[in-house]
Amino acid sequence: MNSFCPKRWPEEPVPADEQGCQDCGLYKQGTRMVWDEGNPKAPVMIVLDYPGALEDKEGNPMLCGTRQTLQQAANEAGLEPYQLYVTYILKRRPVRAYDKEQARAICMRHLNQQLERQCPSLVLCLGNAAVQSFFGDTEVDVKGLRGNWYDVNGYATTVAYHPLAVRRRPNLYKLLVEDLTFVANRLQKVNEKESPL
Repeated sequence: MNSFCPKRWPEEPVPADEQGCQDCGLYKQGTRMVWDEGNPKAPVMIVLDYPGALEDKEGNPMLCGTRQTLQQAANEAGLEPYQLYVTYILKRRPVRAYDKEQARAICMRHLNQQLERQCPSLVLCLGNAAVQSFFGDTEVDVKGLRGNWYDVNGYATTVAYHPLAVRRRPNLYKLLVEDLTFVANRLQKVNEKESPL
């Protein structure tokens, strides 16, 4: 019997100089900024399009389905929570229509700053929106890129389906686990290479 139980990962506070950022306009939608979740020193940076719900309508803490599915698949792939850091293209969860292309282009500067500060060993983009923003190419998609590593601005990067898509199409779950196992295997090689003889 699998005793795994998903749980909320700690959030890193929004940097003081970014707390008042209004550049992309999503502050008007009333959702709070979520900078990231997990271990800021983790070797694997996971990039999603935007944060899911962290509180229910009454403001009580909750664990959304996206996080549950991601954590479950990571566990099955042999990845430990301390190895993972989850961040977003957009730092606020949109709740109404917005200019997606403009917002993502503006908010990529936050992600680039995180990359420079943390220098992850590996980057995993989940879902087409995150993939296209990170790769800087609106023509690429998960289906065409998964299963390979790419050098994106100096970072070893791969892709996988978004956990929300997996929840909507359960047949994709095995592919998500497969792609996370792909990451786990690469991480093991990175660790072996960095370990002293």
